[in-house]
Amino acid sequence: MTAASAPRRLIVGITGATGIIYGVRALQVLRELGIESHLVVSKAGEMTRDYETDLSREQLQAMADVVHPIGDVGASIASGSFKTMGMLVAPCSVRTLAEVATGVTSTLLTRAADVVLKERRKLILMVREAPLHAGHIRNMLAVTELGGIIYPPVPAFYTRPHSVADIVDHSLGRAFDCFGIEMPGMPRWDGEHRRQPATTAPNIAALKV
Repeated sequence: MTAASAPRRLIVGITGATGIIYGVRALQVLRELGIESHLVVSKAGEMTRDYETDLSREQLQAMADVVHPIGDVGASIASGSFKTMGMLVAPCSVRTLAEVATGVTSTLLTRAADVVLKERRKLILMVREAPLHAGHIRNMLAVTELGGIIYPPVPAFYTRPHSVADIVDHSLGRAFDCFGIEMPGMPRWDGEHRRQPATTAPNIAALKV
């Protein structure tokens, strides 16, 4: 499937790992860009939504164009004949990582990820866990060997972020790069060392390095 033939349609999976803001923000940006979003949220992801946001289930679902129940393994995104740009799992729990790595899928979310891999489409897993043991690392390697991309949301500080939102947007923008999606306003490194006035930089004077 070439980029030209792929519809502007992306699957977004949200799991129970901390960092649901990445999935929420992804849905917002996809809507702004006119890219059709297909959302599937795990049961643990619903718990994280309740812990980490003020959003109701209905409010989260309203951000997506299409919502698929986690148990609906007959949904469109469970079939390879349903064309998409791929799938972003943001955030991705280590359980989801393990299911994708082994191909033993128990929900629509991991089934959809498996389909993306078998159809040779882009699968980006924003794995949120630390520290990592050998099993986690082996699963990351397995997914990589299957064609997936492990993209932990590691913050970049050369952009001199002013807020958590800046950090989230930059990590998400780099993940979107893997799909060829340009996130508006995302700062990029241009090879030049530009020093900004101290008043515009984050207050890090109190930090001892």
